[in-house]
Amino acid sequence: VQLVESGGGLVQAGGSLRLSCAASGFTFDDYTIAWFRQAPGKGREGISCISGSDDRTYYYDSVKGRFTMSSDNAKKTVYLQMNSLKPEDKAVYYCAEGKGVQLNSSRYEYDYWGQGTQVTVSS
Repeated sequence: VQLVESGGGLVQAGGSLRLSCAASGFTFDDYTIAWFRQAPGKGREGISCISGSDDRTYYYDSVKGRFTMSSDNAKKTVYLQMNSLKPEDKAVYYCAEGKGVQLNSSRYEYDYWGQGTQVTVSS
């Protein structure tokens, strides 16, 4: 199993970025894929997740209305479109996958993680 994130970078407050997570080594439809982030000195925070079987999504309150998660099952890639970015969105963003994980589950339910991609938002 491999998850590879990309798309991070430096953006001004109010700007947008799109993160990608390319997955391999498992059957996409059977898994839940999630985005988490970790800011310096803080714990790993859930952002959003998507069910591989029916594309249902869940968003945590901190990003509702600003971030959108989607998937391309043929490409085995999930995306996180981040709009209206704020300085407090600065973090390393990780994707994770878990078989049969319920949406809104904690990070401990996920089995595999990518290496992360840095997002920096300047004020």
